[in-house]
Amino acid sequence: MKSLKLMSTKTLSAWLVLGCSVLTISACSSDTPAAAPTMDTPAGTNTAAPSPTVQPSAAPAPAMSEAPYKFPLTGLPSDQDIKSRPFMVMVENAPQARPQSGLDQADMVYEILAEGEITRFVSVFQSHEAKIIGPVRSIRPYFVEIGDALDAVIVHAGWSQDAMNIMAGRKLAHLDEVYGDGAYYWRSAERKAPHNLYTSVDKMKQGADARKFRTEWNGPLLTFAKGGSSALSGSATTHIQIPYLQGYYVSYDYNAAEGVYMRSMEGKPHLDKETGKQLQTKNLLVLESEHKIVDKEGRRMVDVFGPGKGYILQEGKSQAITWERKAGMIRAYADGKEVPLLPGNTWVQIVPIGTAIKME
Repeated sequence: MKSLKLMSTKTLSAWLVLGCSVLTISACSSDTPAAAPTMDTPAGTNTAAPSPTVQPSAAPAPAMSEAPYKFPLTGLPSDQDIKSRPFMVMVENAPQARPQSGLDQADMVYEILAEGEITRFVSVFQSHEAKIIGPVRSIRPYFVEIGDALDAVIVHAGWSQDAMNIMAGRKLAHLDEVYGDGAYYWRSAERKAPHNLYTSVDKMKQGADARKFRTEWNGPLLTFAKGGSSALSGSATTHIQIPYLQGYYVSYDYNAAEGVYMRSMEGKPHLDKETGKQLQTKNLLVLESEHKIVDKEGRRMVDVFGPGKGYILQEGKSQAITWERKAGMIRAYADGKEVPLLPGNTWVQIVPIGTAIKME
């Protein structure tokens, strides 16, 4: 038995030596090493089952290079250091003026009551070269205060006497179609006067250059959220309705896919005339302010200095705030700290104190 066992052992040893030789010859004659294949090396002729290997994770996508600058009024990336003054254009909101042109390209829009129980838009342009803006209408003192605080070139067609007194007394840069600056506007044949007056960023730049207005901006600095995300602690709000007067109301609905609030007027989407797209905003402020009728024509005094109460809406949430104009800008505060804006455009709805705002 011992000799059988010994013979078997020797025989086995011989077979092992022969097998190793065959494997060695096979590996040397192959174009590919006999090591287990990896993702970067084909398996070649090695038919042995490879040992399990841990597959490397996909390489992360290269980080997008950030633009070196940001637009001052939106916080969005810019390839250039923006130092040019913005233009503040008075845009009409009477039924005959709808839909308007260019509001979709404004960095900021303030909607405030004027006389005649209608609102007007204070639209501010700095980051977009809007080609058609309007219809343009006349200006009132509280609109002037917003433009002056922004260090904007004020663009309008006519004025109330109180508004002109402020602009003349402070020597503000402004372009008035009615008195001397008509070359920087045009009338559209599609509508009847006075609801057919338009301008453009290029026309306004021509006017500012001809009038030798200061070009470098001395405007306020805005506060934007770090990381670009909202930190509101309020409740979820996907719909808000803001009544003004005589049945006119504005509403916004949250579009979660885009992260913006979509604007409607009197229950219908508020569209831009040129693009047909619904107006939208990344930041929505609703501010209660003291309103007072000051003459028989129904002109108003509207407080744009504060402090007052209101709400801010961002990314599907709303939060109660106090507001006040500080350092040239109407700003929102909660618990004594400024609420930062999200990078993007901003709409500000200024309403009389006690307005029945509905949110859900």
